[in-house]
Amino acid sequence: MRSEIPMRPHQPRTINEALANARIRQDTYTPAHREASRRRISEQLHELRWMQALTTPASLPPRGPRPPLLLHQRAAHDLRALCQGIIHDDDAARRIARFDTARDPGGALAFACLLVLADREEGAQFWLQYAAGGGQATGAICLYLLHLRRGEWRDAKYWARQIEILEHEPCQYAPVPHEVVDTTTGPGGAVTVFLALPNDAATVPEDAVKDAVDDLPVGRIDGLGPIPQPNAGLAHQLEDLVTTTH
Repeated sequence: MRSEIPMRPHQPRTINEALANARIRQDTYTPAHREASRRRISEQLHELRWMQALTTPASLPPRGPRPPLLLHQRAAHDLRALCQGIIHDDDAARRIARFDTARDPGGALAFACLLVLADREEGAQFWLQYAAGGGQATGAICLYLLHLRRGEWRDAKYWARQIEILEHEPCQYAPVPHEVVDTTTGPGGAVTVFLALPNDAATVPEDAVKDAVDDLPVGRIDGLGPIPQPNAGLAHQLEDLVTTTH
């Protein structure tokens, strides 16, 4: 029994024939359709620029002998440097110590930075969102860098927009002076954060931070899993760690 061979669709033989078949028919597209198509293409190009920025070395010359880092690598470096600067602030331990009673967003920021250095990112993200929700621009900067390091460009863009909004909020706790520059016209539409950290800034050993965080009580929040909770004992440990690094 002979089987039927399916007919192939007609293949254009010339470029002109292909273009004729691809021609946009004016009577089937309204101005609204064309505007929606333009927006969609613009969004796709913007996404491609972000992904290119994540995988392309920086165009700026390196400050030292090291080669320029990719965007997500720079974000990881800047995030940890920023967190080290925050926990070295004289007020960081005091803010963590009184967090149980005051619920100070600045205390949440300092605690979240300890979690970042201990590689407890889920808990760190929760407390950074708490800090940013309390009006702390530095919390939004940390979230921007955190999502950029992961390659989560949509979330990074959201927090980049929040940085500018929160910069004007009162009662800022900004232990690390910084300057945020809008570079949305550059590759990826990223923002650049200049951190005022000295080259010889002291750093707390991250293994010691992990040991301190491992002993913390953990609270479970619906849909978020285990979230470490700060306490006064951690504040005393932080003071000891910072004192030994000066």
